[in-house]
Amino acid sequence: MASPKIPWQGLWERLWQMIDNPLTDGRLMLALDDYINPKTGKKIFACDNVFDHAAKQNQSKYPWAQNIVAVGLLKIVKERWACLPLSYRFYHLKKSVERINRDNNGKKLTFESKLEQAAAMITQIATVFASAPITVVTDSWFGNNGLFKPLRHQLGQRVNLLSRLRCNNNVFELPGPQNRCRVGRPRKYGAKLGTAASLAAEFKSLASEYTVNLYSRERTVVAYERVVMLKTLRCAVKVVWVYRKTQWVAIFSTDLTLSVEQVIEYYGARWKIEALFKELKRDIGSAETQTRHPQAVSNHLNFCMMATSVAWIYADRIAKTPNRRHAVEGRRHFAFSDVRRSITQAATENNFSRLFPVPRKSTINSLVAAMLRMAA
Repeated sequence: MASPKIPWQGLWERLWQMIDNPLTDGRLMLALDDYINPKTGKKIFACDNVFDHAAKQNQSKYPWAQNIVAVGLLKIVKERWACLPLSYRFYHLKKSVERINRDNNGKKLTFESKLEQAAAMITQIATVFASAPITVVTDSWFGNNGLFKPLRHQLGQRVNLLSRLRCNNNVFELPGPQNRCRVGRPRKYGAKLGTAASLAAEFKSLASEYTVNLYSRERTVVAYERVVMLKTLRCAVKVVWVYRKTQWVAIFSTDLTLSVEQVIEYYGARWKIEALFKELKRDIGSAETQTRHPQAVSNHLNFCMMATSVAWIYADRIAKTPNRRHAVEGRRHFAFSDVRRSITQAATENNFSRLFPVPRKSTINSLVAAMLRMAA
């Protein structure tokens, strides 16, 4: 597991090219988020006492865990949304990097924030999909100028952001016609409209009904849209306020061509990256590994993520939709465990052994050799 000879970069680029029809409505939909992987034991690579915002009352808010920033591809597979992992980075606390550099006389580590890691991964993925417009779907933590500015600097107008607007964000009108006789710079923002929370109460009476494919079902939602200016991004955005009973949520997009239905559906599909984290930790087993060496930890997570992506690619290419093994009320689409079950059934057939024969007393690691051939 600690082999340093596996060319992961070449393997990942080859895997990205294997995805059939990666675009959704002409856009490459990338989901971005981070998660923690709790561990037990000392001297485990990338482990630290990180803050867990989702900790329950009986759980520690600073567990001993790995913090991982991941990027996945949102894609419709057999009439349901799925998230295929594409890349990841281990996030190290700044104080941990300083401690390692102080104690280690060898190669120095460079601290990178989560926003810098996310921008580097998305830029790297964009080089493979050279001409495709990119929409990054993320939560409110990543949805700011710390991510949007470097992406626009590297990729230009082909990248857009779709995220959630915080309730205390100030919203401004678009700048009106400029008076040329006025002294000074032209205004970048119009009059202040208020915060997202105050505008949600004001616009509720103006909302309309829309039919949206949300969470694998056609639903009727009440929403209101408006193009405004945000100082956090320093550009015009389309904000959609979505209402449900006494609750509301504001979603914004820097792509002004998106419709209300697309904004709501794409942001609803963002939840699939949370399902991906569960698939990685529980179904594939990335949380169960006992590896501690940096190379072994990185290789194991690469194996888990690549296995998840290959499983979804397999589900997209087969002719029949996998059957749902366990019936759940309100759910009609198959689960990731059903994909694994269909792969297991296919592996028991004779044709599978002809394509992938079992080596007999070979001194060559067949798995590493196969990956080297794929990279070549």
